[in-house]
Amino acid sequence: MPTARFRFYAELNDFLAPERRGVPFVHSFRGTPAVKDVIESLGVPHTEIDLILADGESVDFTWRLRDGVRVSVYPVFEAFDVAPLSRVRPVPLRDVRFVADGHLGTLARYLRMIGFDTLWRNDAPDAELARASVEEHRILLTRDRGLLKRRSVTHGYLVRSPDPVRQLAEVVRRLDLFRSIAPFRRCLRCNGVLETVRKEDVVERLPPRVRASHDEFRRCAACARVYWAGSHQRRMQRIVDALLASRRS
Repeated sequence: MPTARFRFYAELNDFLAPERRGVPFVHSFRGTPAVKDVIESLGVPHTEIDLILADGESVDFTWRLRDGVRVSVYPVFEAFDVAPLSRVRPVPLRDVRFVADGHLGTLARYLRMIGFDTLWRNDAPDAELARASVEEHRILLTRDRGLLKRRSVTHGYLVRSPDPVRQLAEVVRRLDLFRSIAPFRRCLRCNGVLETVRKEDVVERLPPRVRASHDEFRRCAACARVYWAGSHQRRMQRIVDALLASRRS
């Protein structure tokens, strides 16, 4: 039976059996399968991959595996250039937008909090998530690696941490989004864009204590929810401050 020698790098090792992490290993196969199919059979979703080298030459997902080849597989390089090597996926999205699965509601709100267009619905089926990712050019965020193995999905990320605050830091750091952070520009509830409004235009909707103590307000252009810099925003600001400080750590 033919064999190939594989080596996976960086975060891709998260998907492998412990004995295969960070070291070359031999894998047996039948026929001449596409390298993408073999990689996913080993547990690594194709959306996590940016570069494949076969005996030192860059190849795409359709390249057919052959006996004795050395295959090196690298994760998505969002933060630096790998030219002149050929990537196996489209150029990283310039306008970063997300769609998150139903288990990542808090992460979706946190991404909106720091300014990123993020779709989320707690009952959205997998097919709808995949379709939104493809048709609207959104990065699909999920903790379900099976969802990322859908053939149609080209931009996706498997969120590792179970904690929403750590999930936020993980996504921002992994996709190198620090310079794109723009806090408090989007509605946490519906993802709409916030607009500055005059106090007199929203005064009838304000609680008495807010009416007496605040003069600056924003309103969602989509759902008309009104925002002001209260205690909730101060708590969120602490999350933003910690996130930005982590860039320097």
